[in-house]
Amino acid sequence: MVVDLPVPLTATLAELFAADPSRAERYVVTAGDLRIDYSKQPVDDAIIAGLLAAAEAAGVAARRDAMFAGERINVTEDRAVLHTALRLPEGASLVVDGVDVVPGVHAVLRAMGAFAERIRSDARYTDVVNIGIGGSDLGPAMASRALATFGHPRLRFHFVSNVDGADIDGVLRQVQAESTLVIVASKTFGTIETLTNARTARAWLVDALGEEAVADHFVAVSTNADKVAAFGIDTANMFGFWDWVGGRYSVDSAIGLALMIQVGPDAFGEFLAGFHTVDEHFRTAPPAANAPFLLGMIGALHAGPYGRATKAVLPYSQELGRFPAYLQQLDMESNGKQVMLDGQPVAGDTGPIVWGEPGTNGQHAFYQLLHQGTRVVPADFIGFATPNHPYREQHDLLMANLFAQAEALAFGRANPAEPYRNFPGDRPSTLILANRLTPSVLGQLIALYEHIVFVQGALWGINSFDQWGVELGKELANRITPELTGTPAPDQHDSSTNAAITWYREHRA
Repeated sequence: MVVDLPVPLTATLAELFAADPSRAERYVVTAGDLRIDYSKQPVDDAIIAGLLAAAEAAGVAARRDAMFAGERINVTEDRAVLHTALRLPEGASLVVDGVDVVPGVHAVLRAMGAFAERIRSDARYTDVVNIGIGGSDLGPAMASRALATFGHPRLRFHFVSNVDGADIDGVLRQVQAESTLVIVASKTFGTIETLTNARTARAWLVDALGEEAVADHFVAVSTNADKVAAFGIDTANMFGFWDWVGGRYSVDSAIGLALMIQVGPDAFGEFLAGFHTVDEHFRTAPPAANAPFLLGMIGALHAGPYGRATKAVLPYSQELGRFPAYLQQLDMESNGKQVMLDGQPVAGDTGPIVWGEPGTNGQHAFYQLLHQGTRVVPADFIGFATPNHPYREQHDLLMANLFAQAEALAFGRANPAEPYRNFPGDRPSTLILANRLTPSVLGQLIALYEHIVFVQGALWGINSFDQWGVELGKELANRITPELTGTPAPDQHDSSTNAAITWYREHRA
């Protein structure tokens, strides 16, 4: 169903604030520990009402309820979408196809917890290497960096994803085989990049310690016991999950094993509880006070009537340095679609291009374009009142920069005499604040963006939970790989690709 969004405002942000002295108090919503200020977005009461009416017309709330109930809303793969079940508390119940999934979730969590405690208490281990790709890497790697303050003091964590051999080579040069645990994260245990890197790590370990060491130094996050066993991993050290967990929604599943080892089972439980807090907010809060509804619809206003193709995520937190990259996959793999659920083309643009870097580094890189460029880029600023380090003066300076940038973008500064010093302002942003970056707050942040993506996908009538767009490149890569070193000759492609393959064969060392 195609719905119409409100016509954009002609008033500037400065004019909106001047006309409504209470704006800064009224356009704030709380979700768990998150204070979300959207007063610097180009909306007024009429626009908000129009956006919420469009959400109602599109059936966003009904689709949300269907997701939480375990209905098969991922219609192109005939699957339920139940990442929210991964953080349901023990004792809750969610029956899907006649089976209560919650006991199974907590059985895996208990097994993960026992294993994590064993590694944390075993002084032999100093390093953990997580091998995955996509959601099996971006989630754990982002969260590991974000929660390093809460990590075990003896253990170091490394993440390998790129099939470029430089990635795993750089990690293996830092670690010793006898003190390293390797986690191979692949649902099917058939992802070519992950298995190629895993075989490299296995050969490295066997060369140093012998074949029998594989069982002690490798574990798997997978559902394919036969392939795991054939690799040499004891299936007692295999942690599974379900087909209703998409890769980019899986950091709170067994894919988060490295994170649980790092922070411990109790802190990982707090992480899950943070997700659940925002899940419940999204599930129960009325749309006018519902953060994912409001931010999702405002984002759709930018992508649609305003024609703003990108969105910057700007955490003023070095610990969240990988958060924009994590959100790139979450948003762009989910809503980068051109076909609706009924197979018809979408009527306009869908998911934005998501990018960003931590402040204040970004200020000395791309903020020039944000302030004075010809493109308007909506931005999300994220900050914390209390740092996870003792350097209060630096944190105050960091937060001063955050508040200053949001103000400057919104209100600018006129300078008619020197046009190159003129800041037009009227650049929208959302400010997301919390007291401190903790495991719970990180879970809340991730869940907030998961549900924003959901709201927009539901509005646009697309399936946010498949990713067929990654398949064609994989198929062609598998076809080209043998052509680089043997036969058949590279004459089955377009002339440009054939020429590139020929050049590579001639120059390959």
